[in-house]
Amino acid sequence: MIKYDRFELENGLRVIVHEDVSSPLVALNILYEVGSKDEHPDKTGFAHLFEHLMFGGSENVPDFDDPIQMAGGENNAFTNSDITNYYDVVPAENIETIFWLESDRMNKLNFSQESLDVQKKVVVEEFKETCLNRPYGDVWHHLSKLAYTHHSYQWPTIGKVPAHVEKANLEDVKSFFYNFYRPNNAILVLSGNISLAKAKSLTQKWFGDIERGQVIRQPIKTEQEQRAFRKSEVSGNIPVNAFYMGFHMCGRNHKDYVACDLLSDIFSNGRSSRFYQRLCKQRQIFSSIDAYITGTVDPGLIIVEGKPMPDYTLEQGLEEVWKELEEVKQNGITDEELQKLKNKNESSIAFADVNILNKAMNLAYYEHIGHLDLINKQVEIYNAITKEDIQEMAQKYLVKTNCNELRYYPN
Repeated sequence: MIKYDRFELENGLRVIVHEDVSSPLVALNILYEVGSKDEHPDKTGFAHLFEHLMFGGSENVPDFDDPIQMAGGENNAFTNSDITNYYDVVPAENIETIFWLESDRMNKLNFSQESLDVQKKVVVEEFKETCLNRPYGDVWHHLSKLAYTHHSYQWPTIGKVPAHVEKANLEDVKSFFYNFYRPNNAILVLSGNISLAKAKSLTQKWFGDIERGQVIRQPIKTEQEQRAFRKSEVSGNIPVNAFYMGFHMCGRNHKDYVACDLLSDIFSNGRSSRFYQRLCKQRQIFSSIDAYITGTVDPGLIIVEGKPMPDYTLEQGLEEVWKELEEVKQNGITDEELQKLKNKNESSIAFADVNILNKAMNLAYYEHIGHLDLINKQVEIYNAITKEDIQEMAQKYLVKTNCNELRYYPN
């Protein structure tokens, strides 16, 4: 049970405090409600670019990392389709250092052509390294575009093409910052050895004077129901054939979400899962195969991906996968399978609740999706799922007309 307090500053900054006196540390997490889905289609990759720019210095802090290291702490960040998240962990006695740093870069970045040029180069090189020069690195560019015809999930977080970031100028950057990086578009969470009174005092001191923004968003189009099978074939510098199947599913706040999560785990969660046992270990059809959900706030995808062994074609591999999907649709799963998944899930949640940083990030996320109370109900919600629920999800979502199939061949 995670106990927390919540309050809000006049500028709209939402603050959540979880006191844990057993820890000598404090984690400070700031979630900005901006991800790649909020970008303009002709200016993609900006949310990810900003993740880098936020470490390039602010108005009164030329270097972000040195003060944190001197305070005995560490920091990092990540961006996805829905959010951008920054986190810091320091000894409790040095927590004000983090308040100073995070508030200064929320207030005003050090906007300079030199800093922008440096970070653009870093991001473009990352694009080349992870997407263009790595085998299968551009899979999400192809699969997202195939699966989404309306919603802005149709491009990955890193952006459509490097040119969008290369062309970014200072006015673009300033506009993005003052639109999205405002206190009324942020959630600040403190987890660890800090009292509510001290948290309120320091938050007001360091963040209270930062002006709120208008936060104007790009209109996000609703993805239409898919009614026909879609298929695409690409080739590249890869060692073996691979396929990727994306089935549309619900969003994070939908009642089906948890059952879909467990459905994907039935196929691929550990060495006792169906795909591993039947298709890898027993029949040796695949060298690797996986199933998971994208976990997005808006309606996402159930993904199945695999690389058949050299003796099997993609067609043969896909045929065997469809047999496994149909098996669950027709006959469901066993009591033992379901209980095993619930046990794994419960232990995973319990383990995450030990770490103050995990608790801070989870509190921020549940506040973001509008259901902060869910942080203490996850085990209960997952344990309420039945075999019939999972079979129903398979019948509802794992159908041919809802499938986007990408086949990837070596050059």
